[in-house]
Formats: sequence, C-alpha cells, structure tokens
Amino acid sequence: MITRRFLEAPDRRGWIFLALLAAAAIIVPALNLFVPSTSPLHVSTTTVALWGKYLCFALLALSLDLAWGYCGILSLGHGAFFALGGYAMGMYLMRQIGPRGVYAHPVLPDFMMFLNWKELPWYWYGFNHFPYAAVMILAVPGILAFVFGWFAFRSRVTGVYLSIITQALTFALMLGFFRNDFGFGGNNGLTDFKDILGFNVQSTGTRAALFSISALALGLGYLVAQAVVRSKAGKVLIAVRDAESRTRFLGYRVEHYKTFVFTLSACMAGVAGALYVPQVGIINPSEFAPANSIEVVIWVAVGGRGTLIGAALGAILVNYAKTQFTIGMLAPYWLFALGALFVLVTLFLPRGVLGLLPRPEPTGVPCSTSGPPAPKLRSAAGSPPVQPGGGEHASVSRPGAAAAQPVLAK
Repeated sequence: MITRRFLEAPDRRGWIFLALLAAAAIIVPALNLFVPSTSPLHVSTTTVALWGKYLCFALLALSLDLAWGYCGILSLGHGAFFALGGYAMGMYLMRQIGPRGVYAHPVLPDFMMFLNWKELPWYWYGFNHFPYAAVMILAVPGILAFVFGWFAFRSRVTGVYLSIITQALTFALMLGFFRNDFGFGGNNGLTDFKDILGFNVQSTGTRAALFSISALALGLGYLVAQAVVRSKAGKVLIAVRDAESRTRFLGYRVEHYKTFVFTLSACMAGVAGALYVPQVGIINPSEFAPANSIEVVIWVAVGGRGTLIGAALGAILVNYAKTQFTIGMLAPYWLFALGALFVLVTLFLPRGVLGLLPRPEPTGVPCSTSGPPAPKLRSAAGSPPVQPGGGEHASVSRPGAAAAQPVLAK
C-alpha cells in the first residue's frame, strides 16, 4: 500500500517543492562550477556548503514532522539520531585517511594514536567500506529508535513523559561520546577528513555534488513521508495523534504504528546527519546537546506542523536567520529572538509560516454545493435528528430490539 502511494503524484504544493529542489540541485552547482568568480551570478563554494547544511537541517525537520505532526510523538531527542548518522559517516571518512594522518598509521586514526590505543576497536571494523557505512547510517539510528519505541510505546508512555525520556536519551549519549575511552574522539570528535568515495572532500566539485545529493535526499525524504501519510497506515497515525485511546479501543495495535513511524523518522534523521558531516568537516558530541533537539522542534513549529513542506521551510528560514543574526552586535540576543519567534508563531500562526499561503483545494471535491441542504433524519420514536449515513449520534440497532425507521424531519 505504501509503495503504491509512493508512485502517486504529489499535490500542487508538492510539485512546486520538488521542482524547486530539482532546480536548485542543478542550477546552484552550475553557477558555482561554470560561472567565473567575477560574475554577479557566481555562487561561492562557501555559500554552496552553507545551503547544503540548510538542506540537511530541512531533512531533519521533515523527519521530526513525520513523527510529531502526524502521530503526535513529540521527540526532544531527534538530534541523537542525527548525530549517530553523522558519526557513522565520520567513521567512514576517518578510515579513508589511512597513512596520511599526522601519525601516519595505516589503520588507527590520529586521536587513537594520541590516546595510546593499540588496536582498532571492533565496532570500527567495516567502516573502510562505503556500503557497510551506508547500512550503518540507517541501521544505528533505526535500531536505537526501534528498541526505544518498543519499550516506551508498549508501556504507553506518552505526552510530556515521553518527551522527557527522549531528552534524557540524547543527554546520556552526549555524556558517553564525550568520554575519551568511548572510542569516538572524545570532546574533539572526528575531523580532518580527506576523501569521500575517492574524491577530495574539500574540493569545489565535491562540495557541489554534496549539495545536489542533499537536495535530492530531501526530495526523496518528502516522497517517502508523503507516501506514508497518504496510505491507510497514515490515516491510523493521524487517528493516534488525535485520539489514541479511541484508536486503541477500535482494535488497532497503536504501539506498532508508533514504533514504525518513530523508526522511519530516526532513519531519515540519520541520513541527514550523514550528509551534514562531510559538508561541515567535523562531528563532535555537541551535536547530541538537548538544546539542538529542542531547536528542531522550533523549526517544525515555525514552518508548520503536520505539513512536511512547512517543516523543511521552517528549518531553512530559522537557520538562515541564525546565520545573519549571530554575526556582530546581535549575536548575544539570538536565543532570545528564537524564543520570541516560537512564542509569536504559536500564538498568531498556529499553522506556521506555510499557513499564510492559500490552502490547495482537495482533488475531486467541489468548492461549493448547489441546491438545498440534505434533509435531516429523525427516528419515529422522536429521538434527536441525525445526518443521513449515521454519525456519532446515529441510531444503532441492537440484537433483540426493533430498529427505528428514520423518516424525513418536517
């Protein structure tokens, strides 16, 4: 069912979003690589890397919107899945350095030589091959989210309690990765990358290619999320968000649906982190900071919760503003501005920035109806009127009792 929905055409907003991403994936690298730097149309390599980072943040926000906006899972620890995907990519990039490091060891990274490690830890095995690293980028965040969701959702942990537990999870991971004996570089993290798939990670062409891949990954993530929310499973997710107890009473295994969407969301966040690391050139435990995960929630709220496109738009807008307002005299006041933005959007734009745009009309549903309204029905026994076709207050026949015959209300 989800595969069939994936092949269906998106709505008008979806087409515009995908068209913009496709155009950016082609035009921005072309303006960077083929237009002379003296031309006003030239896009610098720094700008390409910066906007590539924004696209990674947009994919992270979209992944959170899938879980929060459509299933009501407010995760304050999605930064952990983002960082785990980044560390998986960082481990691959570190293994590609080889003897070109400061200590020129063919196997051990420089930070292990500095800390007097004698051999490579077992969990670093295989990361010298990109296919294995690609699997780990999805598997590590996905397995953690599945195990966490299996226990949390089966125990019916919801609401603020679930949010606090997810925040505690990312804080515990941050403390672990800060330790030098954890095997991931301690507080310095992983850096000084050289190559990715044999290409110089610092070259202009590689950065342009990473920008295009990030744009395509965001488009693919949108299509996957859209396929989920438009499927029958997506309708159940929305029902869980709006009335979890009633959905469980109807016989649905709510914990299975929540675990599925939470795991899928974590995998998407891991991909975002993996694309983020080679573009910024470093990954360290600060990415696990709970404040980062809270900031992702603000991105989604600003753009529009439960819209997918709005979440990506909010991530780009907020991070662009952060880049502009954290330079110069306004830098100390950025966090105050961010908090004020969240409050103002919550009070005056409950649908986010995307809510300012006109909503597309549902396909196949007329904008207005002509003719008189449908007649109401009432039972012959004088019970309250109901709409044709039943409803919440419709009469229901019971075994051993005569069903009331509806007649037209006068």
